[in-house]
Amino acid sequence: MTKRVGVIGGGQLARMMIAPAIELGVQIRVLAEQDGMSAQLAQTAVGDYRDLDTVRAFARDVDVVTFDHEHVPQEVLRALVADGVAVHPGPDALQFAQDKLVMRQKLADVGAPQPDWAGVQTRDELQAFIDDHSGRAVVKTPRGGYDGKGVRVIAEASEADDWFEAFAGEPILVEELVRFRRELAQQVARRPSGEMVPYPVVETVQQDGVCAEVFAPAPNLGERAVELAARIGTQIADGLGVTGMLAVELFETTDERLLVNELAMRPHNSGHWTQDGAVTSQFEQHLRAVLDLPLGSADALTDATCMINILGGPEGVDIDERFAVAMEAHPGAKIHTYGKASRPGRKVGHVNVTSDDIADAAYVARAAATYFD
Repeated sequence: MTKRVGVIGGGQLARMMIAPAIELGVQIRVLAEQDGMSAQLAQTAVGDYRDLDTVRAFARDVDVVTFDHEHVPQEVLRALVADGVAVHPGPDALQFAQDKLVMRQKLADVGAPQPDWAGVQTRDELQAFIDDHSGRAVVKTPRGGYDGKGVRVIAEASEADDWFEAFAGEPILVEELVRFRRELAQQVARRPSGEMVPYPVVETVQQDGVCAEVFAPAPNLGERAVELAARIGTQIADGLGVTGMLAVELFETTDERLLVNELAMRPHNSGHWTQDGAVTSQFEQHLRAVLDLPLGSADALTDATCMINILGGPEGVDIDERFAVAMEAHPGAKIHTYGKASRPGRKVGHVNVTSDDIADAAYVARAAATYFD
């Protein structure tokens, strides 16, 4: 009997699960807030993921529920589990991707390396942390932040007054401002039976808080750091009970440490390179993992893959027209578009280029992406 995977969230991550699902003989069903990208390609229900009755009705017709975002409320997730629905990742794990303060405490419990941090509820507590950490710090909203939203670098506690007001008596997160050489990401797949497969660690480059470029495997990274990143990733996946894909965003510090920055429990932007550069893409692997199927090889297919995000140009740009021109100009580039209308800064697609040289891959990928500016 064909397995049915229900994906809550109708964005590009759900869309990119559809092709590997067909190859695996799996049916994808999507719960989206509105008709959109996934509705073009998969059976889609439209409804509010925060409404228990809506989610329950959706879950009745699938074998397992998974996600393309981490925003489904805990009470909804726990009600599904109580109903006997297979939910991967489950609420006990997903809470650590939903609340950064809960995440930081759990990472401390499992011994993962991370920046100095604290939960603070007053301006005085925040200022004391800033003063103890060379006069600058990073503040984050515990919930709801992504792609650079909900994150500020501050020198004065008063710069976070609006967040203290918005969270009304709840603590906000403050972290030391890490001096880092670059950012890395370690992905790990874990299935309910416990099998884990780490991917090659990659280098990520951020632009205005959004992932803009990924280099896989991370160039000029020593064997010790590669092994450490994989160990951190598997330690977290196992310690938090993650099922599906886990992305661990890391800082490589100027004194050669690796520190955990953020977590995502789903396919992740840092893994888009795997569609064309790895034996098993992150999207196929996520489906395998949540269905508790044997995991595929995560080995890289070539020495180097570069992923460039296509961050939408001016309003009204014809993406399909630019896509055709870019393909003709750069036949060696794999261009993936998301069915979105273009607007400045919006993720509308990405480009993957594989090569035996990372500089060559980056040159071609950047050139192809410029056709969408």
